[in-house]
Amino acid sequence: MPIKIAKNASVSLLADIEDSVRGSTISIGAYSVIDSFVKIKPAGGVGNVSIGEHVYINSGCVMYTGNGIIIGNNVLIAANCTFAPVNHAYSNRDNLIQSQGFLPSKGGILIEDDVWIGAGCVILDGSIIRKGCVLGAGSIVRGEMKEFSVYAGNPIVLLGVRK
Repeated sequence: MPIKIAKNASVSLLADIEDSVRGSTISIGAYSVIDSFVKIKPAGGVGNVSIGEHVYINSGCVMYTGNGIIIGNNVLIAANCTFAPVNHAYSNRDNLIQSQGFLPSKGGILIEDDVWIGAGCVILDGSIIRKGCVLGAGSIVRGEMKEFSVYAGNPIVLLGVRK
């Protein structure tokens, strides 16, 4: 389905944004930058990817459409982050994992405005990153992160609050 890129957005010629065969829409807002070697791949569902305005996605990030990703405005995403709003089913040991499909959605991924995601973070299905959050490099995110809070680690822990 459609890939919609605002005419004043900047998408590197070395980025790889795949068109969906299942009907997902990928949209990139005004003044957003998609750096080289960013991969956006429709996989694991029919969710849409909506990237707001003034968003910077650094090199090496991978986003699967899965159950959907919504990124607000003024979000900074450092290099080599993975966004995985989908989970493989695996419980039946008599069937290959690749033939078991996917688990039910946990709601996709929501990233509100004014968020900074450090290098190498992994954002999982059902994650909600509220306005003003900071995520330290290498963090694995699942669940809801409170607004204007600073988190880091695996397991992720609250380090403080932006004042």
